[in-house]
Amino acid sequence: MGEDKEQEKNPPLDITSLDTYALLGLFINILSSQAWQHMGLRLKPGADKIEKDFKRASVAIDCIGFLVDKLEPEISESERKQLRNLLTDLQINFVQIKDNG
Repeated sequence: MGEDKEQEKNPPLDITSLDTYALLGLFINILSSQAWQHMGLRLKPGADKIEKDFKRASVAIDCIGFLVDKLEPEISESERKQLRNLLTDLQINFVQIKDNG
């Protein structure tokens, strides 16, 4: 019964109701989490050991770059800077880890 009250207060997010640009931002956040995990810098939820997969990390980072390019004309300068910094951090870490790992 307590679960029903909780769902009434916080209904599940219907992503189909989000604006296209909000969805792109959500996808960027999801892909960045995946990239960090695939580079071995974050533990996957529920996992007990780090598993690296540079191919998947590379795909996630490339997709983030594409999405950032599409989103940039529609967002503020501070949001643009934040996304570019995220992309740069991912790219630099990817190169450093892949070259050393």
